[in-house]
Amino acid sequence: MAVLPQAKLHAVASRSLDRAREFAAQYGATHAYGSYEELFQCPDLDVIYIATPHQGHFPWTMRSLEHGIPVLVEKPFAINSRQARVMAEAAQSKGVFLMEALWTRFLPTMERLQAILREGSLGKILGVKADFGFQPPFDPQSRIFNPNLGGGALLDIGIYPVFLAQFLLGTPSEITAAGCLGATGVDEELGILMKFPSGQMAHLHATIRVQTKTEAFVYFERGTVNLHSRWFEPTTLSILRPSERPEILTFEYPCEGFSFQIAEVMRCLDGGLKESPQMPLQFSIELMETLDAIRNQIGLSYPEALEQPE
Repeated sequence: MAVLPQAKLHAVASRSLDRAREFAAQYGATHAYGSYEELFQCPDLDVIYIATPHQGHFPWTMRSLEHGIPVLVEKPFAINSRQARVMAEAAQSKGVFLMEALWTRFLPTMERLQAILREGSLGKILGVKADFGFQPPFDPQSRIFNPNLGGGALLDIGIYPVFLAQFLLGTPSEITAAGCLGATGVDEELGILMKFPSGQMAHLHATIRVQTKTEAFVYFERGTVNLHSRWFEPTTLSILRPSERPEILTFEYPCEGFSFQIAEVMRCLDGGLKESPQMPLQFSIELMETLDAIRNQIGLSYPEALEQPE
């Protein structure tokens, strides 16, 4: 937010007032609260960013919408597609802005990919290959490994390769997935094969067992776009054409890259929009439906209380 004109961190809420005050002092927030509920009473609040672990996305989005406050909710949008639909319906019925904070969508690399698709300079798109893997220290109570917090590879990092495939190719017509569940019951590794109505394929991999190169490749009839490591965040991309030297594109960023999704929220609110045309609610619902289908195939389930709309 610091690199965006007219953006201001107005308030912060935490379960700990001391932590909220420390955060507010560090980043210049005007208000600090020791509970999430108190935040809803904050004066002059334009939009709330929900950055809790996964299990908090649905209930706190719903509470924000009940108060008529626009919401940017961290990915994954919800725990399942049923919750996603309830959230979208609530936002639409109340006329309140809501967007999923899948920040990769708003990076210049994604805009460049879309331009390549529109221009047709590489011909038709044929497929996607993408991975995301890292190796966190094992802590059964952490958000990565705790099923009560919606832990596992799929919702935390697997969503990125799935997003890339769905962003470029649409909704898959066939999904085949295999996964390995760990000691706590969450998925620690999964492989996903998708087929799309026009015959394109996506080969996707996510793991919290090992560090992978975390690259992505987008295949076209007349070349390949390589999104270099770590492709989901600010990166360099190469356009590879047969018998030619790679065309390397480097993008400049004012910070880590989160500013682009913040700018989109501000643009939408200034324009009176209730959802982002770049990240519409229907896309978030369909993405959650795909994640549901993958979960079903690998046998991944969460506690019933986490799955149910409140």
